[in-house]
Amino acid sequence: MDIRLDAISHAYGGTEVLRDISLEVPTGRIVCLVGPSGCGKSTLLRFIGGLERPSAGRVLQLGSPPEGCLNPLTYVFQDFALLPWRTVRGNVSLVLEDHGIRGARADAIIADVLARTRLTDFGRALPKQLSGGMKQRVAIARALAVNPAVMLMDEPLSALDAQTRELLMDDLVGLWARQPFTAVYVTHNLAEAVRLGHRIAVLSRRPGRIREVVEIDKPLAERGYADPELEAARQHLWTLMREEARAADEELIDV
Repeated sequence: MDIRLDAISHAYGGTEVLRDISLEVPTGRIVCLVGPSGCGKSTLLRFIGGLERPSAGRVLQLGSPPEGCLNPLTYVFQDFALLPWRTVRGNVSLVLEDHGIRGARADAIIADVLARTRLTDFGRALPKQLSGGMKQRVAIARALAVNPAVMLMDEPLSALDAQTRELLMDDLVGLWARQPFTAVYVTHNLAEAVRLGHRIAVLSRRPGRIREVVEIDKPLAERGYADPELEAARQHLWTLMREEARAADEELIDV
C-alpha cells in the first residue's frame, strides 16, 4: 500500500505549521522526514496516521494492505510505550488480543516477530530488565506483529546512546533485508536518514515546506559506516538545513 500526501497544509490558530506538502511513500521503501526543530515533521506523521486532520490537503492510501494485515498503520515511538507489568511476550501479544487473536495463532505470530528482532530468549523478561535498545526492539516486534502496511516511526532511536543507536540501525537494516517493509521515519539525525532512507524529504523551517527530496539508490545492506557516498549525501542534507537549523535554534532560545 502506497501513501500519497496531496498538498497538505496546516495551522494551529494563527500559526502556520505546514504549507503545501506533497510526497509519495512507495510500498517497500523507507521515507525519512528531516528538517529543523519545529518544522512539522511529527505533525505530518500524525496526519498520515489519522490522529489529526490537516487544515487543507489529503492523505491518500493507494492499493491494498498486505495479506494478514491487522492494522494498516502502526506507530513506533521514541519512548517505547511498553506496559511495565507485562513481559516481552505480553507486550507483543497485547496488539493481537485487541483483534481477538489468542492461542496457537498468537503464539506463532509472537514467535516469528521475536525471532526477527532477536528477542526469542527474552520473551519472559519484564521491560525493567531490558536495556533501552532491547526495549525498542520489543516495540518494533509489537509493530511487526500486526503486519502493518506502513510503520510510522517517530524518532525511534533518539532516546538511545550512540552505540545502541548504531546497533539498532543494523537491526533495522537486517529486518528490511529479510522482509522489506514500508515506513515513514522522522529523525533529527542525518546519519540515520542516509543509512536507512530510500527517500529523504527535507522540510524547511516553519511553515514546513519540502525543500528537496533526496533519493538514495544504494541497497541498505551495502551502506557502510565510512561510505563516502552516504557521507556526501549527509553533507548535502546538512547544507540544505544548516542556516534554518541555526535560525530555529536561536528562535527556541529566545522563547
